[in-house]
Amino acid sequence: METKRIVFVGVGGQGNLLASRLLGEACLSAGIPAVVSEIHGMAQRGGIVESAVVMGYATSPIVSKGEADILIGFEPSETLRALNKCNKDTVVITNIRPLPPFTVAIGQGVYPDIDKSLDLIRDNVRSLIALDGDELAEKAGNPLSLNMVMLGALVGSKVIPLDEDILKETISKTTKQTFLESNLKAFDFGVAASRVG
Repeated sequence: METKRIVFVGVGGQGNLLASRLLGEACLSAGIPAVVSEIHGMAQRGGIVESAVVMGYATSPIVSKGEADILIGFEPSETLRALNKCNKDTVVITNIRPLPPFTVAIGQGVYPDIDKSLDLIRDNVRSLIALDGDELAEKAGNPLSLNMVMLGALVGSKVIPLDEDILKETISKTTKQTFLESNLKAFDFGVAASRVG
């Protein structure tokens, strides 16, 4: 199998680490070798969080500069910050809803212009899928299901050899019953959005 290096970036509280773990588990269920690595950074709410899933037979779980085949950004400025992981063949899937850091909130920083950021990303990679993942999570009935939206967008984009049903089965096995319906809905919304994007 061709190796696929997938990097997830976001901030603490967005469910980035759970998304990478679920993807790794789904790969193993499908018989695809996978390794998951986490660089927590400031993994409390609001801090930078990065994780990676390497699908296939790789010698290292670390994704170095310019090696990402796919970049999944849960927050647009974090997607922009991780652009150095990408190359001209990378597919980027990003949430466009900003989650400004504390410094911006208190007026000591300026949040990058979203449209300019998206243009910069688009100019440096093979393709960009940009969606309002938070809006889709809210529409699914659970504002905390952004991670499910982003997983759906990844699978729906068809850039990895993983079937929707395998990931939905993994989500069903690991999600609390209270959130299962909204998580599966959020996943479906992500799938649909990536096919339009």
